[in-house]
Amino acid sequence: MNANERYTRVLDYLSALLPEAKSELNYESDFQLLVAVVLSAQCTDKRVNIITKELFAHYPTAFEMARATEEDIYTLISSCSYPHSKAAHIAAMSKKLVADFNGVVPDNMEQLTTLPGVGRKTANVMLAVAFDKPAMPVDTHVFRVAHRLGLVNKNAKTPEETERQLTRHIPTEKLSKAHHWFLLFGRYTCTARNPKCDGCGLSDICTEKMKPLLQKSVEQA
Repeated sequence: MNANERYTRVLDYLSALLPEAKSELNYESDFQLLVAVVLSAQCTDKRVNIITKELFAHYPTAFEMARATEEDIYTLISSCSYPHSKAAHIAAMSKKLVADFNGVVPDNMEQLTTLPGVGRKTANVMLAVAFDKPAMPVDTHVFRVAHRLGLVNKNAKTPEETERQLTRHIPTEKLSKAHHWFLLFGRYTCTARNPKCDGCGLSDICTEKMKPLLQKSVEQA
């Protein structure tokens, strides 16, 4: 199976399996999505949604959040991972949005990554989810799925290189949707521990499942 055939097989399967795939974060504006994505680093969407319900009740826009202190924000997000650094990032990010962008979240990579706490992955999430632009955010789920299904080669050792290889093969019009397919497939089926291989229609091309067979053939050679 060549690369084009593998990508076609995977994308066709995931699009049929997850036709309504979308972000599981709760938000009502681009700003709220941005804050939720910052909070979601090494934290579950379920926990983030619990946190943001109270956080956004107090500070629904960049203007309100910019008036909050780090301590105010920390108190409301303390149950998430790394709350001190995230509170600092959200406070500084909100102030910069108000000062430089009149409270409006920018819709391009260059400006997004000038915001405190916003790296390439977070910026890509905003481009794909908020602005429906072709982008491939690579989180731990996307990284795992891409490697297990053989969509990227051994040189894809970083999220950035994985992103480059995925965007090279996935049609532009499917790119942002494919991010959701990979993420949700990794979250609920192709999990890090105890993946649900028996019910997976891609198990026959999974490189992780093939490892024991390859090892056995080497030992018998």
